[in-house]
Amino acid sequence: MARGRVTLADGAFFVSVLLAGVAVGGGLVVRLNGDDAVASYLLSNLVIGLSAAPCGYLVARAKPEHPIGWLFLGLGIAPLVSAAIAPLVIGGQDAGWPEPVMRAIVTVFSFAWGWGVFFCLPLALQLFPTGSPLSPRWRALGWLTFATALIGTTSTGPTPEYGASSYLVSPWWEWGEAAAGLLAPIVVFLSLAALAVRYKRGDETVRQQLQWLLAAVVLALVINVPSWFSLPTGREILLLLSFALIPTAVTIAVLRYRLFDVRLALSRVLVYGTLTGIVVLAYSAIVAVLNLVLTAAGAPILAALAVALGFNPLRLRVQRRVEQALYGARRDPVQAVSAVGQHLAGEDLSTMLDALREALRLPYASLVGTDGQRLTSGQPDGEVQRLALLHAGESQGSLEIGVRRGERQLSHADQTILDLLSGPLAVALHATRLSRQLRASRDHVLTAAAEERNRLHRELHDSLGPTLTGAALKADGTALAARTNPQKAEQLATQLADQLREAIDDVRQLVYGLRPPALDQLGLIGALRRQCDELGPVSLKVHAPDSLPELSPDVEVAAYRIASEALTNVVRHSTARSAVVSLATDTRSLSLTVADDGNPVAAWRPGVGLRSMHTRAAEVGGSCDAGPTPHGGLVTAVLPLGVEP
Repeated sequence: MARGRVTLADGAFFVSVLLAGVAVGGGLVVRLNGDDAVASYLLSNLVIGLSAAPCGYLVARAKPEHPIGWLFLGLGIAPLVSAAIAPLVIGGQDAGWPEPVMRAIVTVFSFAWGWGVFFCLPLALQLFPTGSPLSPRWRALGWLTFATALIGTTSTGPTPEYGASSYLVSPWWEWGEAAAGLLAPIVVFLSLAALAVRYKRGDETVRQQLQWLLAAVVLALVINVPSWFSLPTGREILLLLSFALIPTAVTIAVLRYRLFDVRLALSRVLVYGTLTGIVVLAYSAIVAVLNLVLTAAGAPILAALAVALGFNPLRLRVQRRVEQALYGARRDPVQAVSAVGQHLAGEDLSTMLDALREALRLPYASLVGTDGQRLTSGQPDGEVQRLALLHAGESQGSLEIGVRRGERQLSHADQTILDLLSGPLAVALHATRLSRQLRASRDHVLTAAAEERNRLHRELHDSLGPTLTGAALKADGTALAARTNPQKAEQLATQLADQLREAIDDVRQLVYGLRPPALDQLGLIGALRRQCDELGPVSLKVHAPDSLPELSPDVEVAAYRIASEALTNVVRHSTARSAVVSLATDTRSLSLTVADDGNPVAAWRPGVGLRSMHTRAAEVGGSCDAGPTPHGGLVTAVLPLGVEP
């Protein structure tokens, strides 16, 4: 089916080229001059046909299922048929051909061209750019367009200037012509209204396609501005030349709407179109006023000087307004940065991204942190550029910007504004990361405090509580026995003293679990050396510098607990005869290793001790590795000198 449609498109384009050749050749044969070519509509039909047919051919071959291509082929072939017939009308009239032949030629000449202008072109506008009506209700407009074209092409009056009249001349042709004249503006208005509604409802793709057509229409209007005021500029030629802009723009919109940023072209067209209209109006008004007080020769000169003096300031102002509508505040970095900066104070940076997109009319913006977290506004559509965000020489993430459709990269003005924003954005990302870390640290502290309270609760309930309860009962028993059985009272008092000593030991163990007293008395190095002296028959040594930098209490306790657990494991579970505890520091961390010379064994099975060492290291933001080596067991811990908030 697709191949058949492509072949049909090839054939239709060949017919259009053949008809154009017949029209040009026939004009040369009958020796048409310029006035005759214009009067017979040969020139206008050729220009319309040769503008529309190639564009329709390109669309029909690339997208055979799209009706726009076929409608533009029809828009090209219909006037080309009339153009090919025009030399026959003139030549047959001069040669005195028979009336039936001339009537048949005039019938084709009058009937063909209207289907392109009155049917194919309005229907193409109604279906552009998607190829389907806005909704089922809008299909009625298509039928109205067909009816208008049918009435207009069949309601032809007598044409004695051609030497014969069409076979379609009827007694009611004047009524039909009036009806067509009434319906045609309605069809045109509703077709334009359909484009406006489609632009309002459409997505970004549809809107950019419609902007191509808008740019062509505005440019055509600008080209024909002089004809509005009846200035001698050859307005027919300008009108014909400007018509080619419409099918060209539609073809680009359907096939290559991302060819370049149509908004740039549209902004220039709007600027100079507005200026052209203002200049013509101002010139005419000044000439009219000055003619009342000066001679006719002096008024145009003064009017031209006044317009020339006011042109450039007016151009700058209009251009600024148009570019602000299309590109936002990119030509005013202070305004753009101020608009975005108002949203940097809060914790939610997504509103800042919305403000950035609004300020520069960007389709997409995203902040990506070093931890992979992403904040996004809009959807990428095309190229995406990345801008690194640095604070104090360190990367805080990146800013991703979606390039506008039709652009391959951001403009210098865009880049300048983004460079100005990169510093505050990096600071905002850094502050956001610190805020998250602070919240995580606070949550960790609260969790640790709750766990510690639960541990103390269990310890007090399970050990100290029963001991003190038993001691209270012993004290009551001692008091009763003292009156009747002093020997029994003495025995109970001895047991009471033993239970109280156990309670003291339990309290001491609780305090020791919170922070070993040896750390406060001897420091980390001294406490580890005492630990080595107290543990069994294995030779244990500590290698450490004379002094350590100031450590946070949490890091000091974690290092002591990890080393104590590792030494206990050496004594209890290994065949080692010696072990060495080594301490070293750099500018940011404390390194702790416990190495023994025990026989190598298989991988250590994780137990309570190993999990405890990993947990204590992780709690202060460090790491811990433990396992066998060819030379014995090895425990390595790297802890920060201070715990970051």
